[in-house]
Amino acid sequence: MLEQLLFSASVTGPICLMLVLGVFLKRIGMIHDAFIESASKLVFQITLPTMLFLSIVNGNFDLAGSGKLILFGLFINTLVFVVTIFITRVALPNHQDHGVIVQGGFRANTAIIALAYMAKLYGEEGIAISALYVATTTILYNIQAVFILTPKGSSKGGMATVVDMTKNITKNPLIIGIMCGVVAKLIALPVPKMVLDTGGYFANMTLPLALLCTGGSLNLSALKHDQKPTVFATTIKLVIAPIMVTATAYLFGYRDIELGLFFMMSAAPTAAASYVMARSMGGNSTLAANIIALTTVASIITCTLGIFILTNLQLI
Repeated sequence: MLEQLLFSASVTGPICLMLVLGVFLKRIGMIHDAFIESASKLVFQITLPTMLFLSIVNGNFDLAGSGKLILFGLFINTLVFVVTIFITRVALPNHQDHGVIVQGGFRANTAIIALAYMAKLYGEEGIAISALYVATTTILYNIQAVFILTPKGSSKGGMATVVDMTKNITKNPLIIGIMCGVVAKLIALPVPKMVLDTGGYFANMTLPLALLCTGGSLNLSALKHDQKPTVFATTIKLVIAPIMVTATAYLFGYRDIELGLFFMMSAAPTAAASYVMARSMGGNSTLAANIIALTTVASIITCTLGIFILTNLQLI
């Protein structure tokens, strides 16, 4: 049992230390808001799409067989979304920030934190199998967020919002990188070694830089505001959603890396994009930021515990 616990800590520990390092470097002024903004843009627009592209092109997995995995992912994430709405309405009836709380409960940081866990646990194979899942959930999360954040009777959720969201999705660098990787894999496109080596340099800097920026952007001092809805959304995100997703995936026969994928993707903290979405839709962006901060910190504990339980049961 001690061996499994140490193994679990070895998976989450480096991610935790990188986040702490980001907080520390921001505190001493070695990195600042301008750096975090520029570096985050570099990760989102260049290095992360490159890493996902290369993971698909170089990955030894069945693209055609991934369809079943993706369909189950869409199904279970939609189910989590519906359950989160129901629980929130029962526990916090008529709360003015209902949409922000629900988004904090279902929208996971799949592209950074969950991907870092998959890379640490399964290496290149983990990144490859995660790529299409990240692409499809990114689209699904955006659709769900627009639905839940649109005020009742508001025209903001009309055709204009749908058109804008569609444009943003089609221009999303992550989705473009993944789709290019899929096409290259399907047609067996020969990629020159020089291009692969150069892309590898970009790919290698992705997760460390992304985790540093995530840590540097955390504002833990703001957690004193909106404590009840913040803790409530965090409980859904880090406890209810992972148990629900992992248990359902287990019942559907998923094991090993696939079950690990569903756990990691559902146990990851709330995505930073939820803040941007809440702000753009007129929601309580302060509450959204608080949920991101608390879930990011608390997920280190819950993910370590989850990995420990699943490895101890020899399920992942």
